[in-house]
Amino acid sequence: MGLVVRKPGLLTTIQDKGRFGYMGSGFSPSGVMDWRASRIANILVDNPENASVLEFAIAGPTLRFSTDTFIAITGANLSPILNGKPAPMYRAIQIHRGALLRFGAPVQGVYGYLAVAGGGFAIPEVMGSCSTNLRCHIGGWHGRAIEGGDYLPFTTKSMDYLPFIESHHTPYDSFYGKPHETVELRVIPGPQDDMFTDKGLDTFFNETFTTTSKCDRMGYRLDGPEIETKNGSDIISDGIALGAIQVPSEGRPIIMLADRQTTGGYAKIGTVATVDIPRLVQSPAGTPIRFRRIGVDEAQGVYRDTERYIRMLRHRVHRPIASQMSPRRTARRLTPILQKQAEISRTKKRWIDFSTKGK
Repeated sequence: MGLVVRKPGLLTTIQDKGRFGYMGSGFSPSGVMDWRASRIANILVDNPENASVLEFAIAGPTLRFSTDTFIAITGANLSPILNGKPAPMYRAIQIHRGALLRFGAPVQGVYGYLAVAGGGFAIPEVMGSCSTNLRCHIGGWHGRAIEGGDYLPFTTKSMDYLPFIESHHTPYDSFYGKPHETVELRVIPGPQDDMFTDKGLDTFFNETFTTTSKCDRMGYRLDGPEIETKNGSDIISDGIALGAIQVPSEGRPIIMLADRQTTGGYAKIGTVATVDIPRLVQSPAGTPIRFRRIGVDEAQGVYRDTERYIRMLRHRVHRPIASQMSPRRTARRLTPILQKQAEISRTKKRWIDFSTKGK
């Protein structure tokens, strides 16, 4: 059991945390662009945080479900519509067989995520990950983006119960900010910041840049004032980390992301703190970007704060709320379930009448 893709959307792929340990062999990690949104989606449906999810950009897919399950939609607000009615985000939603999910106009953000209860999608791992690497054609669904007519199977065939379902939600918080609001990215300088002049460093940390349409899963190219170097920005190629900010010869920064190349030959003026990557990738073209210098200790501190929030959220969605503990409400929820089980029991033969066997 799973779902049928009626329309694929703009760029819909299956992703998880990523494929690590193979950059030395030339394979980029891939994985979700917004790791925060994908982890929250999995938490809301009781999945492991690294379970495979459906990632889509700007224009979401149209999906028909062939089994009962629970889903959660997080990340960009792309106006989800379930069976003709607006669907809530950041909440576990019960899905019945035959349900149709589609998306409308984008309201905020770029990348949306769909998690399915029971462990995600039944996709074989390639080098320890289900993530789709589009350039190498490995992982995900046949190593490519999802297409119309594809059938994506679920790990669990059918689900009609999720413990503490009323607790499985979280508000769409202010983490991403408001549309078109200036996004501040915290940056750890280096490793080649000494190749830039004082004027170039001052420009980088004090001027405003903007995201452009030249953005994809590999990296985000920004527009803005030229960042001055001492003697050019070419270097002997070295490794590229997530969030590394390369400055090519024209002097405009490129921030490297999930599908980044493993090595690069441009000087890196700094690296965006991991916790700020989701803010960046959810910034559509034309969003103002500013950089703020921080140290390694501060970057580690805000990362620990984020991990504490994720742990708190997982604990909270497994906690019963007052409405769930009310005997009357519980009875009303259980009555249709028990009636259905009783009907099934009446249709099943529970013994064999041996006295008539052979007659």
